[in-house]
Amino acid sequence: MRYLKVLWSHDLPDEPIELYSELDDAGYETRKVEIYRDGRRDFADGESSSGTTMLGESPLPSLEEIAEQEEFSPSLIEGADFERVWRQVVGDSGDS
Repeated sequence: MRYLKVLWSHDLPDEPIELYSELDDAGYETRKVEIYRDGRRDFADGESSSGTTMLGESPLPSLEEIAEQEEFSPSLIEGADFERVWRQVVGDSGDS
């Protein structure tokens, strides 16, 4: 698994400003958290979701490809960091 954090710089009130993705070896999202400017936090995994958050239907582009779009600041993060964010949103009972 790989873990990705993307900061999205924009002024759209209904879109997230932070995206966290757990990716399988083929680059598909297996879990995702989206954090909004107003503090709302939504999630998605293979079984459930909240808000409008959904897993991507195709593999995510490479870090370099994401970074080519100036509004996105992507970085790889540790699994423990993703897990901390996931548990803040889903809670300890949200094991997938």
